[in-house]
Amino acid sequence: MPPAIQPSSRTGLPRLTRRAARIALAAATVMVALTASTVAASAGTPAERPGTQGEEAVRYVALGDSFSSGPGIPEQTDLTCGRSARNYPTLIAAELGAASFTDATCAGADTTHMTNPQETVPPQLDALRPDTTLVTIGIGGNDLDLAGILTRCVILAQVAPYGAPCKSSFTLLGTDEISSRIATTAGKVSAVLTEIHARSPQAEVLVVGYPAILPDDGTACRPTVSLANGDFPWIRDKEKQFNSMLAQRAGAQQDVYVDAYAPSVGHDACKPAGVRWIEPTDTAEAAGFHPNAAGHRSTADAALATLTR
Repeated sequence: MPPAIQPSSRTGLPRLTRRAARIALAAATVMVALTASTVAASAGTPAERPGTQGEEAVRYVALGDSFSSGPGIPEQTDLTCGRSARNYPTLIAAELGAASFTDATCAGADTTHMTNPQETVPPQLDALRPDTTLVTIGIGGNDLDLAGILTRCVILAQVAPYGAPCKSSFTLLGTDEISSRIATTAGKVSAVLTEIHARSPQAEVLVVGYPAILPDDGTACRPTVSLANGDFPWIRDKEKQFNSMLAQRAGAQQDVYVDAYAPSVGHDACKPAGVRWIEPTDTAEAAGFHPNAAGHRSTADAALATLTR
């Protein structure tokens, strides 16, 4: 039986900010050389190669947080940002045969890190160029403080394991704090999308949603994920509300929303190894509460499907 998550830095929650020591990778990782076959590049250093004959060259920049960078997934290409050679941006770039590809995704990033440095990491939007033709962005979870929300829920579950103590704590006096955070984040996401278009006016922009972290049917799995029974469906509903906001912001900018949630239903953190696409704790497959390689493959497929319609 997998160990239950605990309210500590080992939960592997989305804000993974202070270099490798706080990314909490379960397995030893090594820096690997990037090859033309993976078309991978470090932030700010595009990997160039000729475009496909007779087709418009794809110049791709990936932006986002740890759900995009792939912390803990072997092989890690950047320990500072928890970036994997098998994250969905790298898979997309390889599938498209991108003429250039810059992966600026970084664990712990929020919307402020699109235009401001993230400690030693440059602003992610600095990777954009006027001739960029494709941008993917997965952002917003850290603006909500998703890690803090889940940690608080784990702590409160120790007091009332069969109730919904976390929901109650975030809705005191009739105010839904998480809904308020989502509304605030909406404006920040819109501002980022506007700036992307200003810097790369030719680019098609894909706003990537978040996969199903917990069971879509609201069932609990306390032996695996240490939340109170009643908080499982509440957290599910808040994630859906958050994804709906991202879809609305994309639509308002005439951008494309990539639904990572629907394909991942049935592959949440409660499922056994080999079925789940979200790891319930740090494993050799990925950081805890983050997508593993299969989850990134699914998101890449969802994104690619929007480009072929």
